[in-house]
This record gives sequence, structure tokens and C-alpha cells, in this order.
Amino acid sequence: MTETSSIGGAQSVLRASLGRSGKWAAGLGAVGGFIADILQPLAPFAAYIALVAAIAAMVVAVAIVLRLVLATKALPALVFATTTAAIAGGVFALQQADDAEDGVLASLVPAIAGLQQSMGIVSARVEAIQETVTETQKTVEEVQQTTEEVQQTTQQVQQTTEKVDRTTQEIAAGQQKSQEQAAELQATTEKIAASVEAIASGFATLSQQGGIIADPERPDQFYHNARAYEQSGDMLNARRSYLAFAGFDVDAVDPYTRFATLLRVQDGRAGAREVFGTLAGKGKALSIQLVHALQFDDAQRISRLNDFIAANPDYAPAYYLRSLEFSEDRLGTQSLADKRAEAEALEKFLSYESDGGLLPFFIDQTQLAEWLDSSRRRLAALGNVLDPALFAPKLVPQRSNQGWMVTITLPESASSISWRLGNEGPFTETGFLAYNDQTTGKPMPNPSFVVPNDTPAGTVSLKYTDVRGQENGPFDIRFDPDAALAEGNKQVLDQFWTSWIAFDASGNTGLVYFTQMVSYRCGIKEVRYSLNGDALDKALDLPPCDAEEPYAIPNDYMPYFKVVKDVISMSVQVTYSDGTQSPVRHFKR
Repeated sequence: MTETSSIGGAQSVLRASLGRSGKWAAGLGAVGGFIADILQPLAPFAAYIALVAAIAAMVVAVAIVLRLVLATKALPALVFATTTAAIAGGVFALQQADDAEDGVLASLVPAIAGLQQSMGIVSARVEAIQETVTETQKTVEEVQQTTEEVQQTTQQVQQTTEKVDRTTQEIAAGQQKSQEQAAELQATTEKIAASVEAIASGFATLSQQGGIIADPERPDQFYHNARAYEQSGDMLNARRSYLAFAGFDVDAVDPYTRFATLLRVQDGRAGAREVFGTLAGKGKALSIQLVHALQFDDAQRISRLNDFIAANPDYAPAYYLRSLEFSEDRLGTQSLADKRAEAEALEKFLSYESDGGLLPFFIDQTQLAEWLDSSRRRLAALGNVLDPALFAPKLVPQRSNQGWMVTITLPESASSISWRLGNEGPFTETGFLAYNDQTTGKPMPNPSFVVPNDTPAGTVSLKYTDVRGQENGPFDIRFDPDAALAEGNKQVLDQFWTSWIAFDASGNTGLVYFTQMVSYRCGIKEVRYSLNGDALDKALDLPPCDAEEPYAIPNDYMPYFKVVKDVISMSVQVTYSDGTQSPVRHFKR
């Protein structure tokens, strides 16, 4: 009875609760579902309401079962939550079934869709979606671009790493190879030096014995046979023997210079050039390359010889061969530049003699002796050509009452001369004289020019073209008119001192003339004299120097004085403007 009574009581309470709260709970659930459906474009609010209401119903039900609350009080809340969950869940189910993104009511009732648009719910969603899509696309593109850049950077890093690895390996291999080559070159040099010395010894022995070696095998034997055939006039066998010697690739100069002479006689310079070009391509001996360079013509020969010396600065024989290119025997007429080039090369060649540095380059020592003798003889003939102070152009100004005549002295013959005042502006050629230079056979350039007498002190720039067509200069030479006038007057007075004093030839007037000293007084500081002795106790009173008309004697000045009859001699000493003094000069009446 008790259990039946409890069940009946619960039922009655439930019915009472449904009667009291069911209507308004259903109404509120319907309103909530309607609102959630309208707001569906923004978010699935129906699902959220259904989930929250279901959880609330479960909580209330558990509380009632566990008697945590009185059933009479909790049942209305349970009814409300259950009703709301059912209605909201139904709305969400209809939305999912119809795939209604804007809600079920909007798809059924156009007015509801209009309400959503007027409230901005749909447009906001669309704009938000579009903005999200746009940002997503940008993000995707940036990610793709960044990914590509990362891939490219990774590839570049990998390639750079590979290059660095290869370069490091190449550098290490190059260093190792250079070390190996240096060691090999040193060993080869020592071996060649020893070989040349042994070959030279063998050649000297064979030269003393004479004759032809029947079956030559060594390089000294082939060289000996080549010389023997050449001296006997058998040029064909001499040529064969020289070629056989070249096959040993011995680095000695004299065999190849002699072979080249033979080839030029037989085949001309072009033929010799072709043969030595082939030998230079096969062998490593520097002497073959050197002699090959000598088989070219003129400027090309000198250029190749200079290139060889630049690459092999300690190859001593090259300097002697270079000296020949500038010698008088080769050129006929040498310029100063040619003489200096010849002297420099000869001095360089002879500098290797003192420490035995020439012996390793020669098999036939008689050839070396000839080169040394020729070098000393030619260098002595060239004199001090390498001293620039002794071979600088000079100016000799000579003043007249009309202006300056400037004479140019050059250290060599020239084909043209030009000058200018100062360090700027064009040069002026001096022109040519009416006859030819005997050295060059060409018109001789005028060695002088004139400038006004009021030309101030300054610099005269001078340049000239030598007989080889090479321009020399410009040379800057100081021009001081006052010093030049004094120096010119001094030179005349020194040269013609016998004209300083002149006694009256008749002997009747007793006059002593000193006209020359008056005319060249600009070079004189003081004149002391004495009569009948060397006391020099008197002084001549000369007029001051007139820079405008230096040689003119003033109208009111008398260049003479009178002496008594017993004066039979006069002693004179001149102190020049530069402070130097002449010897005491004696003049008899």
C-alpha cells in the first residue's frame, strides 16, 4: 500500500506540475526556438539551447531521484528544461535535415529572410565569410610563396655549400700540386745544372781530341759532332746533330744560338722560327724558348725577349742577348736611349759573373768567354752613359740689346726640337736649318730660339725627338735672366781677357782703355788694378749694369784714363758677380 501510494503521489505531483508550468514552458521553448532559428546564420544557437536545456534537465532529474530537492519544487524546472531541450533540438534537427544555413523559418517564410537581412545577420555572415576566405587565400599564397623562397634558399645554400666544398678541395689540391711542382722544379734544376756541368766537361774533352764520333749517344757527343760538321762545311749532318742534341732538352744557350745561326743561313729567319717553335712545343728547356723568341722580326723580337725576361728575371744569358738588340752593330745609329738600354743589359749580364752564375748556361766555355769579352769592351765604349746628370739638355742664353738668344745643347742628335715657357700650354718647334745633319742625313733642327729681353725668371720646358723617332722629355730647365746675363758676361770676359786693357798704340796720349770691361760690366762685381806691379791698390769705377741695354756705354762715361810716361805695365784682377775671382792678368805698354 505504501509503494502504490508513493507512485500515485508522484503521478499526481507530475500532473499538477504539467498543469501549472507546461503551458508557459512550452511557450518559452517555442519562443527560444524561433529566436535561435532566426539567428542561425550567425551560429547554431538551437543546438546550443538544446544542449544546455538537456544538461539542465538531467541535473534536475538526478537531484529529484537523489532527493536533494523536493519534487514539488523541482518538477516545474524539470518540465521547463525538458520542454526547451525538445523544442530546440527539434528546430536544430529540422535545420540539419533541410540543410538550411539561414534557418528553417527563413526558407519557409520570406518575411523571416527579410527580417534577417534588415537586421544585418545574413550580410554580416556573408561579408565575414568573404573576408575570411580572402584572408585565407592571402595566407595560403603567402605560405606558398614563403615555402618556395625557403625551397630556393635551401637549394642555394646547398649549391653554395657544394661550391665551397669543391673550392676547398681544389685549393687543397692546388697547394699540394704547387708544392709537388716546386719540389720537382728544384730537383730538376739541380739535375740540369749537374747535367750541363757533366756535358760541358765531356764536350771539352771531345774538343781536344777532335774528329767525328762515329756512333754518338750522349748530348755532348752530338754537340761536338754538330760543331765539327759545321766547321767542315757539312751543314746537313750538322743540322741533324743539332736536332739530336735538342732531343735531350738540355738547358744550355750556346748550342741553340749556333743552331739558330745555321738555320737562318739555310732557311732564313722564318725557317729558323718554325724549327724552334716546334722544339719549344716539345721541350721544357728555357734556352730553347729564349732562342725561339730571337727568331722574330724587330719590334716583335724585342717584345718577346722582354716578356721572357719578365717571366724569368734570373736567366742571365737573356740580358746579353737583349743588349745586342740596342747595339751599334745591330742598329747602325744609336740614340741615347739605345745606349742606355745596351749598357743596362750588359751591366746586368756581367753582374752574374762574380758568383759563377753564368757557367750553368754554357756547354762550350769558349762561347761564354767571347760573350764576357764583348760585354766588357762594349760597356767601356759606352762610358758614363747611365749618368743622367752628364746627358741632360742645357740652355745657353745670350743677351743682346734686342732680346735673348737661347741656344740649346742636346746630348745626342735630334730630328726635331720644341720648347715652351712655363709648365703649361703648347710647345713651339724651333724649325730647321738650311742644311742636313751629317749623322742622320735629315734636315738639322734649329738649336736655338729667341725670347724678349723682358722675359721674367721661370722655367723653360724642352723636349726633342731622337734619331730613332722616340720623344724625350719634357725637361724643365730654370731660366733666370739676371743670372744668365752675369754668367754670359763672365764667359766672354774669361775667354777674351786679353782685351780687358788696351794702351794707346801711339804711346803719345798716355791713355789706357778698358772698353770691354765696361761693355760686359753686368758680370763684374769689382775690378782691382795696379800700375808697374801687383799691389792691386786701385779700383775701376764702372757704371751700374743696365738690364734694358746691358752692353751700351753711357754717353757721359769715359772708358779710359790717362797714365804718366813711366807706367810700363798694368796688373788687373776681376771679381765676378758670382763671387769668383779671375787670375791676376798682366798687360804691358
